[in-house]
Amino acid sequence: MEPQPFPIRVSEDRVADLQHRLRATRWPEDLENDDWSYGTQGNALRELVDHWTTNFDWRAQESEINAFPGFRAVIDDHPIHFLHVKGRGPNPMPLILTHGWPWTFWDFHEVIGPLSDPGSYDGDPSDAFDVVVPSLPGYGFSTPLPRPGQNWWRTAPLWVDLMQKVLGYGRFAAHGGDWGALVTMQLGHAHADSVLGIHLSNAFPMPVFDGPRPWSVAGASSNLAEGALEQVAKWEQRFASHIAVHVLGPQTLSYAMHDSPAGLMAWMLERRRSWGDTNGQVENRFSKDFLCTTMSLFWLTDSFVNSVRYYREAVNHPWHAAHDRTPVIEVPTGISLFRHDMPPGGTDWIDSYYRPALFKTHESGGHFAAKEEPLRIVEDIRETFRSLR
Repeated sequence: MEPQPFPIRVSEDRVADLQHRLRATRWPEDLENDDWSYGTQGNALRELVDHWTTNFDWRAQESEINAFPGFRAVIDDHPIHFLHVKGRGPNPMPLILTHGWPWTFWDFHEVIGPLSDPGSYDGDPSDAFDVVVPSLPGYGFSTPLPRPGQNWWRTAPLWVDLMQKVLGYGRFAAHGGDWGALVTMQLGHAHADSVLGIHLSNAFPMPVFDGPRPWSVAGASSNLAEGALEQVAKWEQRFASHIAVHVLGPQTLSYAMHDSPAGLMAWMLERRRSWGDTNGQVENRFSKDFLCTTMSLFWLTDSFVNSVRYYREAVNHPWHAAHDRTPVIEVPTGISLFRHDMPPGGTDWIDSYYRPALFKTHESGGHFAAKEEPLRIVEDIRETFRSLR
């Protein structure tokens, strides 16, 4: 499990093939869809594909990524790619940041500097962290998968091995959003002896993806307020479609996404616009270059299929509690919720589920919190772990 330096250098053939496929895109009709009510709006997608084809410089983005120390290690036969930035301060705390879907490790790039070197960002050097940012198994350069079955709760022990056996840390801190929140919650539940505390930008009770309709908030939530059905319907309209397809037919979807980069962008762009606090304009939160970098990281690594199978594997291999103690997650937990991203129902269950070290609700920001509101995430992570050092 010795870590090996892993600078990213995609072959010219792969980059040229991407450009060829983008230029050869066959565009469908898109009638009366200015409000995106039928899905990704055609003109918006064409504009981004045109940028990806004519103005986007993958090599420049590659160089920006390689400015961070990148490594790869094989853990339980899984190749795991990660950034590892040592902290600058009197006693940096090890911290692992875990992304979700359709995120990549690059969603965290704006928080790495302030977390690892707070003194250079008007912060206190005593808040410094050694920052580790892995790609989930099967995502990006954490490929290829050696076998099926990898899901969120099976990722947590890989992270324990990464932090302790590969990098030589003892106990460590963890943060995550989306799938990363679930991985981080599992660290705090089943691996509490290895974890100092956790911080989440989404919070929900486990198990998830349970029952006959795993995409249904109404079926999974017992704390919906009376008259919340309209809220549930709006929530499920934003989230249900991708979960249903990723759970029920991930491989079928992947043939199209593996063949068409424009199709891949359409599928993930709709989620960025809808889940982010974008007010209907995706570039309010995500620049064209960032979006094209994200799509390129999926396309150039052939990892879309593994990323969507991650959902099916959550259903194929359901979560089971490692203990029956209360709270379920025994380590100190910081929670930062973002109003645009919050599901229907209350949060009364949180106090019995966690040991709260911090709880904040932010009015600005959405599902991709570390990218949308990096300063708030940095501040809340610092505050969560300040007393745990």
